[in-house]
Amino acid sequence: MKVSEHWLRELADPDLSTQGLADLLTFGGIEVEAIEPAAPPFDRVVVGEILSVEKHPQADRLNVCQVNVGAAPLTIVCGAPNARAGLRAPVALIGATLPGLTIRQAKVRGVESQGMMCSAVELGVSAEADGLLELPSDAVIGVPLRDYLDLDDQVLTTKPTPNRGDCLSVMGMAREVRALTGSELRWTAPVPQTVTIDETVRVTVEAKADCPRYSARVIKGVNARADTPEWLRRRLLRSGLRPISAIVDVTNYVLLEMGQPMHAFDAGVICGGILVRRARAGESLKVLNGETVQLTLGMLVIADDAGPLALAGIMGGDASGVTESTVDIVLESAYFEPAVIAGKSRELGFGSDSSYRFERGVDYAGCVSALERATRLITGICGGEPGPVSDIVTALPARAPVRLRLARARRILGYDVPAGDARDILLRLGFAVVDEGDVLLATPPSWRFDIAIEEDLVEEIARVWGYARIPDRPVQGGVGMLPVMESGEAMTLRRRLAAMDYFEAVTYSFVETDWEQDFCGNSAPVKLANPIASHLSVMRSSLIGGLVNVLVRNASHMEERIRVYEIGRCFLSADVQPVRFAALAFGDASPRQWGEKPRDVDFFDLKGDLEQLLAGKDVIFEKATHPAFHPGKSARLLHAGRTLGWLGELHPQWMQKYGLAKAVCGFEVDWEVMSGGIPPVFQEISKFPVIRRDLAAEFDENVTVGAVLEALKHGAPAILKQVQLFDLYRGEGVENGKKSLAFSVLLQDTAKTLTDADAEKTLADMRRLLQQKFNAKIR
Repeated sequence: MKVSEHWLRELADPDLSTQGLADLLTFGGIEVEAIEPAAPPFDRVVVGEILSVEKHPQADRLNVCQVNVGAAPLTIVCGAPNARAGLRAPVALIGATLPGLTIRQAKVRGVESQGMMCSAVELGVSAEADGLLELPSDAVIGVPLRDYLDLDDQVLTTKPTPNRGDCLSVMGMAREVRALTGSELRWTAPVPQTVTIDETVRVTVEAKADCPRYSARVIKGVNARADTPEWLRRRLLRSGLRPISAIVDVTNYVLLEMGQPMHAFDAGVICGGILVRRARAGESLKVLNGETVQLTLGMLVIADDAGPLALAGIMGGDASGVTESTVDIVLESAYFEPAVIAGKSRELGFGSDSSYRFERGVDYAGCVSALERATRLITGICGGEPGPVSDIVTALPARAPVRLRLARARRILGYDVPAGDARDILLRLGFAVVDEGDVLLATPPSWRFDIAIEEDLVEEIARVWGYARIPDRPVQGGVGMLPVMESGEAMTLRRRLAAMDYFEAVTYSFVETDWEQDFCGNSAPVKLANPIASHLSVMRSSLIGGLVNVLVRNASHMEERIRVYEIGRCFLSADVQPVRFAALAFGDASPRQWGEKPRDVDFFDLKGDLEQLLAGKDVIFEKATHPAFHPGKSARLLHAGRTLGWLGELHPQWMQKYGLAKAVCGFEVDWEVMSGGIPPVFQEISKFPVIRRDLAAEFDENVTVGAVLEALKHGAPAILKQVQLFDLYRGEGVENGKKSLAFSVLLQDTAKTLTDADAEKTLADMRRLLQQKFNAKIR
């Protein structure tokens, strides 16, 4: 928000410099991002009046003007198209210094020019201009322009935090200055305007919970063509708002001054009365920015008997807006529940100064005061006769008192703020305070929506008391090494992954809809009610999409070998939110070195990494398909018949879509398989020697190695310690449609040394198992 310093000092004027005031506000929690002068430096520019205009004898596009500057008339050559007799405009006298220019007496095509008539661009107060800067006809001739236009003002750009909607007005900032400095608040509440007509507008509030207060009045006989006063235009421009018309400018001015959004309807187009309600199916509304909005059932509208007139709290309708032909207006001032307005601007794709304030909360007690203030300005500028105020009030927000235990505040802050000072701070902030000894019972004012608990009051006292006044005490305490290293399954896993060259990534839980469809086949993901960005509108049900995005970004920066992982929560529904662990690898299988030829990472590299991480856990791999992975290079992890995760090479379709030139392999598993949900089984270490035997057999092509290993491990005697595949053969000597698998078998007993007879008996049992289960042909 942009705030004119001079406007602010009219309401609260502490004995501080501009920079001192900005620093005070910043340290008080209202950051001042920038301080800019209202106009660049210039001097010797005064208000002048053109007495006469004659064509230049030597130039068709130049005029010779006689200009009154409060002394003897000056002859000035001017080429501005709007130069005319009677016009009052800035005049730079001889010796004046303008931005990038010094005015000297000179002849222009043979005619002596004794100064220069100025445009807004030449003065540096505007980026564009069509001619001379036209001043009001009552501008005092000869007065320095900097004084007349108050150009020695400074504009403060403030950035209140989202919970401080009360600081989005000059009045709100003045309250802060009063609280921080103890200076006087020079504000007189608007008095009720004299009612000169009996006409009212019928107001019905159907959506009472959405609109607890709606105030309106009719003003008849206004001159909508009236000019906006220069002082009001100036304040709007310095606040970043463009003047439009007198009535609209007044509503914007009251918004800036008091923080109360307002709107003026053309009373001539209202059919019947005003109805505050939710939008109905099939309704649409063309708003003031020219867009036609298809209204949804969740939108709040201001309507008449014929249909919607405005989007409540956001923007008025084009058809009901004030125009130059407007004679009678209906002026509204309302309080809408912040939750009803919040998120609507993002949903619609446009917002407004009104919605920005309503979604943060406005002062519900100030609706009628703002209406009276706007009425006074409109009737003073445009004339008109005001009618009585219709003020419809239902259930306004409750302001529950908050208990502040001063002893608790001392413990939180680490220093003591005297009870009297704490009470005075809360009073300056507008709280109603009841002193109960070492406890203060503080009721927040109607404009503070951010005060709910004791810690909120502690924060208020700390920031107003002053962070710079916090006692400077040296930190005391011993610093030593932890008795044991950080532990926990997640920390252990992170260390193991770091040793395997993986880097941890932390990605957003909200993702693009395309990611859910591409990598999960999820056409109905959990949608966000209020997304931070339009493309991040759903919650993830997998970590793969976020990791692919990380990998794509790193690959675009010419990284040739990328290994990333993430441990995070996924969201299958509002109630089912499992934690998962996922990893991706891209590029070379191992760091490049002289003794090994470069090779791209493949499915089995990732399978090996995952098997290391799962060592000791009873998990098997089974060929299967997954939307994210290559249909012929993917598998799922099973435990007791339950799927715990997936492993594979990224589907070629997604590699092409996301611009990946090399294969990407990865896996995703439920965290429980990593965190002890499937505990490893420990076995006694034998002191007796191991016997090794080889076992070979022919199998059908559709028999997987995993199934054979699983059968051998669970069906063989206890002395079988390990069985591993060491050879796969297809060709001469093996039937078509068959394959030969050779396994290395390790046998060991914990109670005795095995004999050859023991080994042969176990091998015979294993051969019989293979024949019975897989119809294998023993070789």
